[in-house]
Amino acid sequence: MSVEQQINELRRLLNEYNHKYYVENNPVVSDYEFDTLLRQLQDLERDNPQFDDPNSPTKRVGSDLSNSFRSVEHSFAMLSLSNTYSLEELHEWIERTEKEVGEVEYMCELKFDGTAISLTYENGRLLRAVTRGDGTRGDDVTENVRTIRSIPLVLTGEGYPDFFEIRGEIFMPYSSFDRLNAEREATGEQLFANPRNAAAGTLKQQQSQVVAKRGLDCTLYQLAGNHLPFESHAESLDAARRWGFKVSDCSRLCRTTSEIDEYISHWDSARKEMPFATDGIVIKVNRYSDRRKLGTTSKAPKWAVAYKFKAEQALTRLVKVTYQVGRTGAITPVANLEPVLLAGTTVKRATLHNADQIAALDLREGDMVYVEKGGEIIPKITGVELSERKAESEPLKYIDTCPECGSELVRYEGEAKHYCPNQSGCRPQILGRIIHFIRRKAMNIESLGEETIELLFENNLISNIADIYNLKASQLSVLPRLGEKSADNIMQSIENSKQVPFYRVLFALGIRFVGETTAKYLAAHFRSLDAVMTASREELVEAEEIGDKIADSILDYFADEKNRSIIERLRAAGLQFEAEERVVASEQLSGLAFVISGSFTDHSRDELKALIEAHGGKNLAAVSANTSYLLAGDKIGPAKLQKANKLGVKIISEQEFIEMIGGDTMPITSSPEQTLQPESTMQPEVGVQAEITLQTADSKSESKSKKDASDAPTPIQGSLF
Repeated sequence: MSVEQQINELRRLLNEYNHKYYVENNPVVSDYEFDTLLRQLQDLERDNPQFDDPNSPTKRVGSDLSNSFRSVEHSFAMLSLSNTYSLEELHEWIERTEKEVGEVEYMCELKFDGTAISLTYENGRLLRAVTRGDGTRGDDVTENVRTIRSIPLVLTGEGYPDFFEIRGEIFMPYSSFDRLNAEREATGEQLFANPRNAAAGTLKQQQSQVVAKRGLDCTLYQLAGNHLPFESHAESLDAARRWGFKVSDCSRLCRTTSEIDEYISHWDSARKEMPFATDGIVIKVNRYSDRRKLGTTSKAPKWAVAYKFKAEQALTRLVKVTYQVGRTGAITPVANLEPVLLAGTTVKRATLHNADQIAALDLREGDMVYVEKGGEIIPKITGVELSERKAESEPLKYIDTCPECGSELVRYEGEAKHYCPNQSGCRPQILGRIIHFIRRKAMNIESLGEETIELLFENNLISNIADIYNLKASQLSVLPRLGEKSADNIMQSIENSKQVPFYRVLFALGIRFVGETTAKYLAAHFRSLDAVMTASREELVEAEEIGDKIADSILDYFADEKNRSIIERLRAAGLQFEAEERVVASEQLSGLAFVISGSFTDHSRDELKALIEAHGGKNLAAVSANTSYLLAGDKIGPAKLQKANKLGVKIISEQEFIEMIGGDTMPITSSPEQTLQPESTMQPEVGVQAEITLQTADSKSESKSKKDASDAPTPIQGSLF
């Protein structure tokens, strides 16, 4: 047998054993035997690089090389699903569907709570894996996806199309999630809030070697392609199983409303025993001919709907309340609970927001409390079971000094939170400001992360944001977990950050109350940092969206000599302290204020914001009496929708907005990164896990994607979510 034949036979065997273990849950060889064969293959591939194959089983272990995620156009749009939260709404959808097409078969499936993925196969081999993104374009995460062992790299069986996509959900099983958080807790790292966030964050890791160790899984639920040889969804899933894909066995073909209701009722309870998170049921019309009759909207297919389960509650004991300090000095109380299983994860902590919430709930240590985790990322306490309260319990007394540095806390007028005023001497504030500075929407120093920042701080290499620009590769390469390559990447990222536009530099400074949107208004009004620094209180409040509170915070920041010294060092480092020239397309939206909510088909939220400003309009972060229009996409925030209806704010679609500006669909900006999504500066500073990604263009891949999408008309099978 030749070397090439040996390699191919080992690959075939390992792929077969891998499928038996991870997809069929039926191992046929021992771990030792599998590892022995894998090592043989690794040795042969190392000695014979001419036979390298990106889909070899050896690629499952990942690489320690840094990835960068290029943007890829989907050959078939990844639409979203319409949601319903009640059986009544679901029944209305069924009635509308059957009125339009007559007798219908439905496929009911579990809605996995993870992150959507589209896998492209060419001639039976994994070609590309792309995230949903905005539905039209997503990030190419192929190298990371190759490490997920339930995803076939090479298909089995026969009859699969030469070129097709299959959509599914990448998720993190509870066992992997608990193990990952236990490891992070042991090393003092911030815990992931839930398996969904952990899966999404893991998929965007810069090193596929890290992804390989985190135990992601994947289930596939929809094929997309031109001229698929099937008449129904159920038939296509059966074929996908034969080709080696992991398809859920929990699906059920239903023909009546009562059968659908029974399926939902069963899984509303049974899902709690599943080894992964689910947040609802997807109901799809089964026959493709019926789907073609129903069609799609610009946002979602009319032939499918998601029924979302109600938020879960659990009763457990409040053991103790501790306090965390954020980068602005904001104090966030955290409830430490007796561990309780909630929505499939073990909950040990819940946010309490501020002293007022504690008082409103009349919380006492030792109380039995109700914890909820519906759409919330961080569990919250919703009530107290007073019948369980001990007679000797006493009301909680909120702290009056900082738990980190001992400074006396202050509470500013009109503020719900307490603050530690010791900005320059309180460790969490110092680290928090530096971490805020490097994040993607600020200076985007993507090779630095929270762990590296703490490492640099502990080694006395940085104590403020300006110190970053004095770092040398020789100082970094000798530190634990780094090395020459990582050091070079960090230095290059630091150098690249000097080109970040002025409004993001202003946001990155971390001035209290100056979020992304406020920084943008300040940059547009004053045009330079010097002008902001020398502005009087009266001049500051003349800028859009700048009130007395923000003006006072800006004045306080620049009155601090330490901050001014840092500014001068950043200036010397070469950061952008002046705004680029503005380009205005028209004044069609002059005097109009917009709030954007949801996801859109033809534009990203950033592009829509750029269009609003290019035509003279103004972007607002929240709906208020000053809002002219709520520009609503799919999955609009319910709070914004409710407030818009209450205030009588007109709600418009993406298409209606484009018509308002005369069909202009090209955002006019002087920088592709000039528009940022508003982000509240007052959110709790706990339970947040930042993941940094870099997008680059690849014109060759983009042109191929466009060609694949335009070669033939897209059938209804291709219009998927």
